[in-house]
Amino acid sequence: MFGSAQRAYLTATRHPWPCFLFLLPLLALYEGGVFWLGDGQPDSLRNGADAWIRLALEKLGMDQTVVAPALLAVIFLAWSWFWWNNKPGDLLGVVAGMGIESVVFALGLWALCRLSLPFLEGLGITLAYPPIPSEDAGRVITFIGAGIYEEALFRLLILGGLRWVLRQVGVPAVTAATVAVLASAVLFSAAHHIGPFGEPFHAGRFVFRCLAGLYFALLFQFRGFGVAAGAHACYDVMVGIAVV
Repeated sequence: MFGSAQRAYLTATRHPWPCFLFLLPLLALYEGGVFWLGDGQPDSLRNGADAWIRLALEKLGMDQTVVAPALLAVIFLAWSWFWWNNKPGDLLGVVAGMGIESVVFALGLWALCRLSLPFLEGLGITLAYPPIPSEDAGRVITFIGAGIYEEALFRLLILGGLRWVLRQVGVPAVTAATVAVLASAVLFSAAHHIGPFGEPFHAGRFVFRCLAGLYFALLFQFRGFGVAAGAHACYDVMVGIAVV
């Protein structure tokens, strides 16, 4: 049985204020990193949902350089203000715990991938990117962005939004959450094969990304956005430096 302190921590990690404080330095590291390493062309280092979101903002006539991170910050600040009276104490301890959880859950996904490696290789799936040359090692910073922006798009917006809509039309809570989790995982995988940044469709990779999307969706559902985004970013960094 969990004690009161453990229960308080498990609840605190789902509050938007510690999530924002946890992700702020990661977001700053990523945004600063792509400008520093991009040599005047930071967009060349952006990937995944970050690139998709910025392309959409550009088509709307907005300055994606500023608007994309600012929009994410405004969402969390507004969300935090709405729930300000319920903000947890011991923010430093909560944020530190979220960091530890992120590493643990990233290692958990890595372990699952290692255990299923023979099956995945049979599907033609290679989990690691080509090793990054030593002179480009700093580019590992760019992998952080995928975790943050993809979780914001597919879990915070799509999963959370779909779950809310389904509840508003009378769908039971468990059913609404299940449908939203599965839908976000499938859309997460499908998005990697769509548009100018998409890769050619491969059934094995599609299935693997669906399972990874399901993993992160369950983290979002039970541990909150901050832990899900942190674990996603940590896992992408691990894969990016060819740990797996």
